[in-house]
Amino acid sequence: MRKVWWSLGILLGVLLLGGAALQVAIMRNGPAVLDTIDRIAGEDRDACRRGIASTGPDPHQKVVVWGPCQVSEGLADDRPRPVLLFVHGGSWKSGDPEDYGFVGRAFVPEGFVVVLAGYRLVPGGEYPAMVEDTAAAIRWTHENITRHGGDPDRIVLAGHSAGAYNVVMAALERRWLAQAGVPQDAIAGVVGLAGPYDFYPFESDSSQAAFGAAPDPGATQPVTHVTGDAPPVLLVHGEADDLVKPRNSRELARRIEAAGGPVETLFLREANHNDPLLALAAPWRWRRDVAQRIVRFAREAAGTGSLSVSVQAQTR
Repeated sequence: MRKVWWSLGILLGVLLLGGAALQVAIMRNGPAVLDTIDRIAGEDRDACRRGIASTGPDPHQKVVVWGPCQVSEGLADDRPRPVLLFVHGGSWKSGDPEDYGFVGRAFVPEGFVVVLAGYRLVPGGEYPAMVEDTAAAIRWTHENITRHGGDPDRIVLAGHSAGAYNVVMAALERRWLAQAGVPQDAIAGVVGLAGPYDFYPFESDSSQAAFGAAPDPGATQPVTHVTGDAPPVLLVHGEADDLVKPRNSRELARRIEAAGGPVETLFLREANHNDPLLALAAPWRWRRDVAQRIVRFAREAAGTGSLSVSVQAQTR
């Protein structure tokens, strides 16, 4: 009963905050806010934090593993679960994977083991550090996830904002996984939420800080590394995103389609930069079909390794 009253109180607080105030809170410490609301207001779901590990000497180089609470490994038929590896955003200068438990609670009950990955931040995490660290997190997952009931050869990468850049870059520019010793075919698919993929010249302070010293700025852009044999990609973007313009997703999808690769898009009407992430936390989890679309895409990608259609552009 106490949890019910706490949940009602949290929901009432969210309503009283209103959309604008909530957005301010999310901008200041968004993931922690979402995680708290999700933990208290969400229904009980069979998802628990299973462990944390370091992937490098910097404290931000770490992975947090989420899996089912009641079983130690595998599905009911003892098959290992596909893996969803999620990388956080934060303009490459902020963020902590430990604040993203709501992503674990969203996708573990759908049959996945979830790995939340961190990376070095600016200053000190300038390009290519964020991509190297994402590849290192993928390597750790490929080498260790069987201990948590996951399938190392069915990894779906996902990320929001800067994290979407990291996972898309790691998947498209093959040298990063090769240098990390990860087989290319271990990546079953890639999901990008509100990601920057075509943002040179660097106009924002955050992109200048993270990429301004790159010797070949054009090579830092995911759109320049598109090939027809890349893993299947799902791109989700808000039409009202004024931080990372939706043209980033449109241009990447256009180039993947032109190269003959598999890509899907989901553009959300009147949605801003944070809305695709907000849609993964209770009580917004099933709003706008974002979580369901990711689940469907990830299951198809992990089950077959490819999708049967090239582009399925949709607007909600």
